[in-house]
Amino acid sequence: MNRPWIEFVFDKRFAGIRILVLAGVLVGYFLLLQRPSGARDWGLAAVGLVVCLAAGRWVFGALLAQSVLLVAAHALGASTVAPLKVLAAVTLFELAVRQSGRRVAAGATALALAVAVNRFEDLPGEALPVLYKMGIVAGLPLLLGAYVRVTREAALHAREYAAQQEVRAQQQLLAARAAERTTIARELHDLVAHHVSSMVLRVGVARHVTAATGTSDPRITDVLDDLHASAGSALTDLRRLVTVLRTQDRTGPDSSCLVAPGALPTALESVVEHSRQTGLTVTSRVDPRLARLDAVRGLAVLRLAQEGLANAAKHGGPGAHAELVVRVADDTVHVQIHDDGGGRPRPPAPGPSGHGLIGMRERVDLLGGRMDAGPAAQGWLLTAELPAFASSMEPQP
Repeated sequence: MNRPWIEFVFDKRFAGIRILVLAGVLVGYFLLLQRPSGARDWGLAAVGLVVCLAAGRWVFGALLAQSVLLVAAHALGASTVAPLKVLAAVTLFELAVRQSGRRVAAGATALALAVAVNRFEDLPGEALPVLYKMGIVAGLPLLLGAYVRVTREAALHAREYAAQQEVRAQQQLLAARAAERTTIARELHDLVAHHVSSMVLRVGVARHVTAATGTSDPRITDVLDDLHASAGSALTDLRRLVTVLRTQDRTGPDSSCLVAPGALPTALESVVEHSRQTGLTVTSRVDPRLARLDAVRGLAVLRLAQEGLANAAKHGGPGAHAELVVRVADDTVHVQIHDDGGGRPRPPAPGPSGHGLIGMRERVDLLGGRMDAGPAAQGWLLTAELPAFASSMEPQP
């Protein structure tokens, strides 16, 4: 919350500056408007200036001294009574701005009594004018200073309350996210992981049966082995993902993702090799500098390669050719996946279940990058660019 400039004017930290400004005004008044008439008046003016400077640290004592000085100047018939009276009133205002309670009441009483003593010869006949002057000199600065102090304290309390509300809202948001993450983790564990585990067991049984009967075709064995390995890897990833979702602290070493630091090039080669096993012909060019990426960007690049090659295998079919190019240039990661479509047309946009492209685009946008996917002159082309290093503009989890 931004503070208005007027609050800084009356801030306690700048009390010394205010006193220096007041002293400068007093010097200007004596030099430019009303010069003291003699050495005595110059002496009183000098004492008033010293007391004014002392108010920067001892404002209550300075006000008492100014009240006494005001009575002395009036008794001596000095020409500096008016500026000293204004100076005392401003000091009372400063005291009321900084403090509250007995000292403020005592300071206001001392100044009011000084005014009354200077007009003592007019009493009791001029009681009302004397009371009026006491109210103007002592009462008005007291009320104005108290008002500024109360307003400043109210603004401070309002800022503190707003800060507390913001912290409370953040805590509620974190609690809601934690509850949502727990729910997602439970569903992944109870539904997806359960079915994948069942698939792994059934594939294992099928491998055992075909081996026991001795009638297995090597091609069927290869497919079953690949399916068993893929399902096992998916189950491992699901378990790690459930662990990440159940972990409240997302900044720990296990929360970033499934790619170990420096292992991204190897992981991409594994993705390429797996795609080749599906019948897709893949050529790849992977920049070794990808090993320097952090885990979040490494996971994004890995998921882009997995989704892009999976779509190429799905829509291109056996015999299709795809090319994966991942490079780092100008602190930017460039990802390009192009397939020829196997000679068949590709849909211009993902179908009703095309959440893969949507998820990839959201992931890239979250990292401050951009992604384009669509038909090319031949086949399908996916390109993505994302910063190689963290940016202060990225949203924090």
